[in-house]
Amino acid sequence: MDTIINLKHAIDQLVKEKGIDRQVVLEAMEQAVLTAANKKYRNTRDLEAHYNHESGEVELFEFVTVVEEVEDSYKEICLEEAHEIDPEAEIGDSLGEKLDASGFSRIAAQTAKQVIIQKVRDAERETIYNEYSDRIWEVITGMVRRFEKGELLIDLGRAEAVLPAKEQMPREVYRPGDRIRAIITDIRMTTKGPQIMLSRTHPSMLAKLFEAEVPEIAEGIVEINAIVRDAGSRAKIAVSSNDRDVDPVGACVGMRGARVQNVVSELRGEKIDIIPWSEDIARFACNALSPAQVSKVFVDEEKRALEIIVADDQLSLAIGKRGQNVSLAARLTGCRIDIKSESKVTEAQAQEFSSFDGTDADEVDEAAVMDQNVAVTEDTAVEKAESADTESAVEVVVE
Repeated sequence: MDTIINLKHAIDQLVKEKGIDRQVVLEAMEQAVLTAANKKYRNTRDLEAHYNHESGEVELFEFVTVVEEVEDSYKEICLEEAHEIDPEAEIGDSLGEKLDASGFSRIAAQTAKQVIIQKVRDAERETIYNEYSDRIWEVITGMVRRFEKGELLIDLGRAEAVLPAKEQMPREVYRPGDRIRAIITDIRMTTKGPQIMLSRTHPSMLAKLFEAEVPEIAEGIVEINAIVRDAGSRAKIAVSSNDRDVDPVGACVGMRGARVQNVVSELRGEKIDIIPWSEDIARFACNALSPAQVSKVFVDEEKRALEIIVADDQLSLAIGKRGQNVSLAARLTGCRIDIKSESKVTEAQAQEFSSFDGTDADEVDEAAVMDQNVAVTEDTAVEKAESADTESAVEVVVE
């Protein structure tokens, strides 16, 4: 009786501690006994093992087939002997007999133990894989365990995840024991078990953080239409509202900027521009170049190209440090963006008409229609944007 109670208790403990299906544990125990029995009988017999829920033990059965002439005495039985066991037995029937499962040797018992351990480990891995495969693109919290070849190994409790070096935020430093939040991007089954991949640089990380901070996004009232990031430096997020009475930008910013500030703090000071989404590409481009003010926009829909004119004092702001602002705007809109200052446009007009009719450039009307663009390379624009004299243009191409 004590053996039955102990076995049932062991099963309950495995199920509770490992969080795996009870049936998986029972099948593992049946397989363990069967493996030990086959080893003892050198695989000469047709055996089956079944767990008895009432007795709380694994029972072992040997099966033989009723034949006219016996060729394998371990797996076959003649009809006369079969009738002694079952008077109604016929040729071709399979008869089962319960064997004593308590007489296995210490080696057989150890084999059974190893099979159980392996089965439980496999079941645990499968459970973890199924659990986290349903949580891809979810932000989770873990604890930094150690560094390994530039990668951070994160303890999630029941599983261990990997934060690759390229998915880590620039200039972020973590020590073992620090808590960290990241988004699950993938999960792979390897020979060592499930490998959970994390990221802190993926745009979806920013989207999920806003979803957690802004109830209107979680409820579907405010929608995130596009996100681009230079992780750790700057990001742009385009939002729209499905309710006329709800301002999407205001909802994301929050009272006194509380909501967006919580996201910025989690991303270690990454600057976030929240802009209204628009189906009008010209208007959307103007929003995307925020905080710069745009004077004019010319759209080439076939080439997905935009020519944007800004005041001279807005050029460096539109381009941004090292061209970051216009680069993010181009990625956000999916268009090539060519930015020019008003003075350069006027100068280009003057040169064009001067060469056309032979007059001096000073005599050209500043209100003449512009029909030719003078573009410079991005490197030249960036260099001039960082200097005191920022009268240039920049072209950003989104592949």
